[in-house]
Amino acid sequence: MFLRTGCMLPNGIDLRQEQFCEKWMSVEDTTAAALDVMIRNAGWHFMWLQDAYSHFATGGTAESAVSKAINLALRQVKGRFNAVELDSINVSKYPGFVVARVTLYARQIQQVASLGLVDEMTIRQLSAR
Repeated sequence: MFLRTGCMLPNGIDLRQEQFCEKWMSVEDTTAAALDVMIRNAGWHFMWLQDAYSHFATGGTAESAVSKAINLALRQVKGRFNAVELDSINVSKYPGFVVARVTLYARQIQQVASLGLVDEMTIRQLSAR
């Protein structure tokens, strides 16, 4: 799981997060299903969206190729979504380099039940400035 930097979470949910890139934190100690249960038990909503983001990258090692591919895929995630789930990683090794392809799915953590209300609140906040 990855959470956008500054993602609001319900009180009492303390996740071990590590900076992954400029705008995203890697969540190290839970799965999407477990986080879903925690969020819903706190009375919030964890929305499973169909928006998929896939990217590939090359590197000298599998680790570097995967990291680059995840970073590139995270850059594609629409700004309205504050969480993503890492769905798959495929690594192919060739002489001298490695190719990694990753797929992420957008998720949304919020207090209200409607994504439309979040958009409306965001527009109101921007117009108030």
